[in-house]
Amino acid sequence: MLAFNHLHSAIVQPDVAANNFEFRPVMFDMLQIIGQFNGLPSEDPHLHLKNFMDVADSFKMQGVTYDALRLKLFPYSLTNGAKTWLNTLPPNSIRRWEDLAEKFLIKFFPPTKAARSRNDIAMFQQFDGESLYESWDRFKELLWRCPNHGIPEWIQMETFYYGLNGKTKDIVYASSRGALLDKTYTEAYEILERMAYNNYQWPIEMSIARNEAARLLEHDAIPSLAAYISSLNNTLETLNLTANSRAQQAHSIYNVVTCVFCNGLHVYDDCPQNPQSAYFVGNYNMNDPYSNTYNPDWWNHPNFSYFEGQQQGSAYATALQDHRLPFQQQHYQ
Repeated sequence: MLAFNHLHSAIVQPDVAANNFEFRPVMFDMLQIIGQFNGLPSEDPHLHLKNFMDVADSFKMQGVTYDALRLKLFPYSLTNGAKTWLNTLPPNSIRRWEDLAEKFLIKFFPPTKAARSRNDIAMFQQFDGESLYESWDRFKELLWRCPNHGIPEWIQMETFYYGLNGKTKDIVYASSRGALLDKTYTEAYEILERMAYNNYQWPIEMSIARNEAARLLEHDAIPSLAAYISSLNNTLETLNLTANSRAQQAHSIYNVVTCVFCNGLHVYDDCPQNPQSAYFVGNYNMNDPYSNTYNPDWWNHPNFSYFEGQQQGSAYATALQDHRLPFQQQHYQ
């Protein structure tokens, strides 16, 4: 014969006076809303116990005590690793709700985790950019997550006050009309609660104002940006037109060149009538009787001849005489 003793639940089912006891569907719906506990390190067992008791205590059934309802309903709030832990407990080892809650916290909130939580409380510091409201809420959450921290109330208040930055301390001092630590714990707690509430209202108003300013700035920035882009495009088009015009001018100058000396289609440096050009020197040597390249016919060439009927002192003749005189004098000497 098979033995089923090891399959018995660890929770001893309490006796109830109700003859027709049964769970209501709404109970399971509410357990789904608060969420089942998986047993992960990131989950808060204290928070789960609190939420579960809020759900269980919201129902009142004739002939059923609160402890009996909690013991019957609690297994349905667990899943995965937490459900496995409950099933591995010795059968019929839990008879009271306090025993079940204690074993649950020992398992999922061990002393090492409690020590880390107490250290987080003792080393509390306000974050950069964190408001008084956010700091106060975070500090209270640290205390709540470790209910067995054993820290006296006056040390709690000192820890929070000295963890604030200098600017927030000045605000607290001015609002409390003196040193906050000179107040009783209840007075200091009420002062911080009031300041945190006021500080909670300020960021909302400031956030609304910042959003409105950002919206207006964005509304004004879009036309300004469009106008700037249009102006930039016009400037680029103007630069392109100017560059094209200058390129056309340079191309025209390059194709049509007129000498400033004789109006010929060449530059002045290459002009045959320019005394300093290579063409002029070559022509001079050709008409020089003392030159090795002298040719008498060139001297009588119509372009190179001089007649009395013509105007004296043409540009070419003047340049020729100015160039030849020193050479002739040197030759005669």
